[in-house]
Amino acid sequence: MGRVRTHLWFAKDGHEAAQFYVSVIPNSRITNVVNATAGIPDVPEGTPFVIELELDGHAVTILTAGPAFTLDEAFSFYLSAETQDEVDHYWDTLIADGGEPSQCGWLKDRYGVSWQVVPKALDDIMSRPDAAGVARATQAMLQMRKLEIAPLEAAYAGE
Repeated sequence: MGRVRTHLWFAKDGHEAAQFYVSVIPNSRITNVVNATAGIPDVPEGTPFVIELELDGHAVTILTAGPAFTLDEAFSFYLSAETQDEVDHYWDTLIADGGEPSQCGWLKDRYGVSWQVVPKALDDIMSRPDAAGVARATQAMLQMRKLEIAPLEAAYAGE
């Protein structure tokens, strides 16, 4: 059976991004770094070229190979958070130093990678039986940048 891993192409700063991600996400580590050999287009010899890491057990490979391809919102990491404090921590850390908030829990970090920072409470709310409550919570979510548990719960309850 094959092993699925995420592969990201960075124009630059792939090793720096990997170091940042493993510092933010618990149970994460860089597992291998391959430096560029001579002759790779757009990549200086000796710089980190292929970086393999695990983000909370999820295998990721970062290729730092110049501007031929770019990252965009079509790909994102979905980061589940237990509490509002965790949502706040991940959100603030990932948008720091040049990241950009977006809508509905989405953001782009300073390296251009998109993330969805989602409280587990949202999954719970969205699977509840009251369709009108779910609709109200959904409408509240659509107005948010960073997801906030208390207003989502209040909207579900009709408050």
